[in-house]
Amino acid sequence: MKTVFRFISFIALAAAVGVGILDSIRSVSTSSVDLMSTQDAWVKFFPASVTMVEAGVAHYIHPEAWRWVENGLSMVPAFAVLLILSLLFWMAGYKKHRAMGRFAA
Repeated sequence: MKTVFRFISFIALAAAVGVGILDSIRSVSTSSVDLMSTQDAWVKFFPASVTMVEAGVAHYIHPEAWRWVENGLSMVPAFAVLLILSLLFWMAGYKKHRAMGRFAA
């Protein structure tokens, strides 16, 4: 299971680097800081899941709760969320090395 977590961490890190590169290219071309928000990335890459989560939040929590989630997601850069996910999955899949080697008690 730790190998799966490390692989997911690698994928999230690669995606964060890719989004960071796209953000930097877009920022240079517009001559201002232009970061992709988490909401924009989610709508762009997984549009069907956005509507499912929106319906679930409206049904199980409150219809106005989705607006708060949407505002929060629009303020956070996508590369930061991907870096945090990568760190969390790396920590979950971390292999602890033994101090004395394989013959330690």
